[in-house]
Amino acid sequence: MSQLRKFVSPEIIFGAGSRHSVGNYAKTFGARKVLLVTDPGVIACGWVADIEASLQALDIDYCIYSAVSPNPRVEEVMRGAEVYREQHCDVIVAVGGGSPMDCGKAIGIVVAHGRSILEFEGVDMIRVPSPPLILIPTTAGTSADVSQFVIISNQQERMKFSIVSKAAVPDVALIDPETTLSMDPFLAACTGIDALVHAIEAFVSTGHGPLTDPHALEAMRLINGNLVQMIHNPTDLALREKIMLGSMQAGLAFSNAILGAVHAMSHSLGGFLDLPHGLCNAVLIEHVVAFNYQSAPDRFKVIAETLGIDCRGLNQVQIAKRLIEHLTAFKQAVGFHETLGGHGVRMADIPFLSRHAMGDPCILTNPRESNQRDVEVVYGEAL
Repeated sequence: MSQLRKFVSPEIIFGAGSRHSVGNYAKTFGARKVLLVTDPGVIACGWVADIEASLQALDIDYCIYSAVSPNPRVEEVMRGAEVYREQHCDVIVAVGGGSPMDCGKAIGIVVAHGRSILEFEGVDMIRVPSPPLILIPTTAGTSADVSQFVIISNQQERMKFSIVSKAAVPDVALIDPETTLSMDPFLAACTGIDALVHAIEAFVSTGHGPLTDPHALEAMRLINGNLVQMIHNPTDLALREKIMLGSMQAGLAFSNAILGAVHAMSHSLGGFLDLPHGLCNAVLIEHVVAFNYQSAPDRFKVIAETLGIDCRGLNQVQIAKRLIEHLTAFKQAVGFHETLGGHGVRMADIPFLSRHAMGDPCILTNPRESNQRDVEVVYGEAL
């Protein structure tokens, strides 16, 4: 019998200007009052004003909740849920990068259940449907807007935890490349590499399949082929559209195939040092590829070919070397030169980081079975 597959995704509206239709979608859900989740940076860029205008045009009341950190925290989620209830909201709209979107998703979970967000860590822990949720991404990377992941930071424990459930997939994603015009070059590099890592990890994940592979490969092609040019031509909307499409396809792939060791390790790092998620992924990617290569050589060869590497006449060792060189050169071409050591990670921190990475759901679908010692070695190489 063939293996059964499922594929979840929100209703997606893709294209320049799609953010302006948020009022129509809120109205479709019968919104009386919207909780608009965002952060101060997104407000400063002017994107929230566009959302407000769309809601005002249809006489939909709203209140803004913007107390969201770059890695959204347990207490910010709980406070957002209080605001939702105090203000008698009935629809959630989140505008921003992964942080406001994850925070908005988490607020919906708390509001629906009336319990702490900490109780939903893990896979399929959500029992009650969340309020209608509309997400509008302003970065081309995290794909929280199409995924069944919610990542929240527990500052008390200095760790991030993952909530994975199809109930965390938003109802509507308004994916508007114009909103990425406000990304600075470093953010564009980090989020772009994050999306590329999503695609690579989804393609070699033990959960991959015929429904996710085409999305993963197309995402690699789009990001590999356009990210460098986009960073050098920041006002070119056609390039932004290609990267936004690549990010979306990578999100559809990883949401359904799940991820691997890069994400398990990067969630641990981001929780420990409060670093940007895309930065953590970018620092780790080639080291994890080197670690995983022998467990999925045929699939890594397809990745190498998709990234434009001519593999004719090369053996596995040579293809692995070329792929790792390509990823390293690609990071440098988009202006990424970070290391873990440069961000204050010490050898002494690695056992703590590795222990938490081993507890992350993403490690379960990594193509190579790994123990804590393996993870420690990979962290050590990324220093």
